[in-house]
Amino acid sequence: MKRSIWVFHLNTGSCNACDIEILDALTPYHDAERFGVKLVGSPRHADVLLLTGPITLESLPKVINAIEATPRPRFIIALGSCGSGGGIWHDTYSTIGGVNSLVKILKERGIEVDGVYYVPGCPIRPEALLYAVALIRGLVEKKAKSMVATVE
Repeated sequence: MKRSIWVFHLNTGSCNACDIEILDALTPYHDAERFGVKLVGSPRHADVLLLTGPITLESLPKVINAIEATPRPRFIIALGSCGSGGGIWHDTYSTIGGVNSLVKILKERGIEVDGVYYVPGCPIRPEALLYAVALIRGLVEKKAKSMVATVE
C-alpha cells in the first residue's frame, strides 16, 4: 500500500496498556503521521483495524461487523499478547482467544482479510506498531527475526 493508512482502533476487551502505547505512537516523539497514519472514527473509512485485547464473546459480533464494513484491501494488526493469542485469557469461558480464532470464524463466514500482522508484547512497544505500519506500506522489508509476524 503506497498511500496513507487510515486506522480504526477496536478495543475488544483489553486492559488498556496497548491502547496507551497506541497513543504514545501518535505523539510527536514517535510521529506516526510521517508514515501516513491517521486514526478514523469509522471502519468504513479504514484500511487497517487495530485490535487490542482478547476477543470476548460480547465483542465478537461488533468486531465482525467492523471488519465487514472495512473496504478492501483490509488489514488487521493484532496488538499485544492478548490481541495476538488471547494472552492470559486465551482459554477462558468469555473469550474466543486472539486473532487466529477470529480469522477462522471470518473464513467460515466467507469474509476475506488481506493480511494479519501480529505485534507481540505486554504491552507493545510503539516502535513495533510503527514497524508493522511500515511493513504494510512497503517502506521496509521484513527481517528474518522481526518484531512483527505476518500472515498473508
